[in-house]
Amino acid sequence: MSLDVRDLRFTYEGWPPTLNGVDLAVAPGECDFLLGPSGGGKTTALRCIAGLEQGYSGTILLDGRPLEGLPPHRRGIGMIFQEPALFPHLSVWKNVAFGMRYRNVPRASEEARARDWLRVVDLEEKAHAPVDELSGGQRQRVALARTLAARPRAVLLDEPLSALDQTLREELGARIREALRRANVPSLWVTHDESEARRLGDRVWRLSGGKAVEASRSL
Repeated sequence: MSLDVRDLRFTYEGWPPTLNGVDLAVAPGECDFLLGPSGGGKTTALRCIAGLEQGYSGTILLDGRPLEGLPPHRRGIGMIFQEPALFPHLSVWKNVAFGMRYRNVPRASEEARARDWLRVVDLEEKAHAPVDELSGGQRQRVALARTLAARPRAVLLDEPLSALDQTLREELGARIREALRRANVPSLWVTHDESEARRLGDRVWRLSGGKAVEASRSL
């Protein structure tokens, strides 16, 4: 799979254009980062790609196929937010399984996938714990396992580590990056931390003036 965004434009009513012709491409298995100032349109770009924002123009291609007109649940894109949207009344295992059940994955495959991804994020021993007993970093790892167990065609990450302390950010960032590499899908990660982008990213794109410029490659 590859993710291609061409001439993406979006304007909130009554405001100057937020996205003014964004062009970027993420290769299969690549983890690219999108940098930019607060309010500069980074999250809006992800929401447009995911289909959560209506009224954008331009072309979004996944493996060469346009996504225009498809609702979020038919795009096959996983999205991880700063605050993981988990079900507090369910266990870690059931949270991971939820996304697969939504996609009608057979129960045997569901159990194997959940076990595999909980092992990748090092949460096997917490499988039956309620998620409200977990730390912030552990909850993000559950969100990552749930997203990847559903086998998305691409993954979008909206500052998933910004609420964590620096030591945990570095440890969890490396773990997430390795899991994304294992999933072998294109991923686009929004951050305001340039050192994080340079440490973990394959390529870095800088969003400025509503346009994306490739700032660096092979970091």
